[in-house]
Amino acid sequence: MATGQEHTVKAFDTDIGQLRGLISQMGGLAEEAIASAMLSLQRNDLALAQRVRAADKQIDVIESEVERTCVRIIALRAPMANDLREVVAALKIAAVVERIGDYAKNIAKRVPQIESEHRIEPISILPAMAEMASRMVREALDAFAARDAEAAVRVQEADNALDDFYDSIFRTLVTHMVENPKTIGQVAHLLFVAKNLERIGDHATNVAEMVYFAATGTQMAERDRSTRTA
Repeated sequence: MATGQEHTVKAFDTDIGQLRGLISQMGGLAEEAIASAMLSLQRNDLALAQRVRAADKQIDVIESEVERTCVRIIALRAPMANDLREVVAALKIAAVVERIGDYAKNIAKRVPQIESEHRIEPISILPAMAEMASRMVREALDAFAARDAEAAVRVQEADNALDDFYDSIFRTLVTHMVENPKTIGQVAHLLFVAKNLERIGDHATNVAEMVYFAATGTQMAERDRSTRTA
């Protein structure tokens, strides 16, 4: 026969499982939003861009559910130490993932502003950066689900490569603007897209830092920027 303590532990595990499921669902929607936003940009698909913007509400709804679940767990289960860190991390991570969804929506908002009549070549280099950023988000959330501190560190390390990619794209876009003055308006929007992708990587790193703290109780060491190119 199960004791009261065993019942409480099982109930808490069930609650945490639900919380992880909600976070995973948010992450999946955010990844989908990033991919769809970039596809709409590549194809100049205004309808798809609009769907990305509309779908952002789903992420907001799940974030609210995460908040309610965290409050309920804290009120009913009174978690301590490792358990409390995980609940608080989930609450913070949900807010960060919601922000990642906002960046994807911002990219989709740029699509109607970029003329389709004369396709500009720099668009072709952005999807690779988007894939790097999206992979960081996925791996950070996988680290949360597995309470994997080492995986969280790897996400932080990947941010250097994404920042280098952003620097390279920035230089390429600025050079294109100088050499093709008629494309300044379009390229300016692409600069904002690249910056949004860079910020998505930063937010994935923030998630990784929260995961590391939840798993270890210590802060992740500052990332080494010395390997970055100028």
